[in-house]
Amino acid sequence: MAVTRSTVRPPRLDDAPLDYAPENEQGVVFLFAHLARRRFGLRVERVQQGFPDCIAYRAGRRVRIEFEYRSSGFAAHGHDASKCDWIVCWIHDWPGHPKRLRIVELRAEYGLGFNVWVQPVGVVNGTDYRDVLRRTKSGETWSLPRQASKGDLVLYYRTAPQSCIADLFRITSPVGHVKAGFREGKDFMANIRRVCTLKSPIYLRELRQNPILKTAGFVRGDMRGRARVSDHWPELYAMIVARNPSVRRILKAYAPDRLA
Repeated sequence: MAVTRSTVRPPRLDDAPLDYAPENEQGVVFLFAHLARRRFGLRVERVQQGFPDCIAYRAGRRVRIEFEYRSSGFAAHGHDASKCDWIVCWIHDWPGHPKRLRIVELRAEYGLGFNVWVQPVGVVNGTDYRDVLRRTKSGETWSLPRQASKGDLVLYYRTAPQSCIADLFRITSPVGHVKAGFREGKDFMANIRRVCTLKSPIYLRELRQNPILKTAGFVRGDMRGRARVSDHWPELYAMIVARNPSVRRILKAYAPDRLA
């Protein structure tokens, strides 16, 4: 039986007071308490019930802090950004956050914290972006999932007739909501850097034959949309390295036990 994210412990943390990655806001508060002064130069005045969660001072200036497990929780909870200065979270998944808010993503402080996404690439407005992607190495700005973050891994799916995953990229800049270069209006975009090209691509027909992956929404949906596939990364990773042993070393930093 394949191991899925639901059957394993969270990632183990190195040089941290918590053995495993936090799974809730209380864990975020605990970890931040050990970093506040030595890493961020903050002197905490008080931690309180109600918004904002924490009042601290840095170089004599007040810093109002709200703790969230995911940064997007700030908006979901209806908090007023004008009454806060920092969001301290484990996962930053809010690319459209007000620019006045500083986002402190703790998972990055411990060398963890990537998600995995599958994104289709095909022909748009007469341009075959599959060919554009083949020539892309680094520094290019691409459309990305709105909840993706810097450091995440993107598996680009070349649409029919190729119908395969062959290009793996890392997001190298924050995802911003900016003017799109390939169509009218805005889109969520960031810079990407090629991690590797699979000499033996993973084809859709193979995903449909996998006993675990065949039930995944992104496979049943014919790879449409921009799906977060972190929960299925152990199976995808196993398929990729089995077919492409030479990329195992390259993908070491993206081993399933280092997921967000």
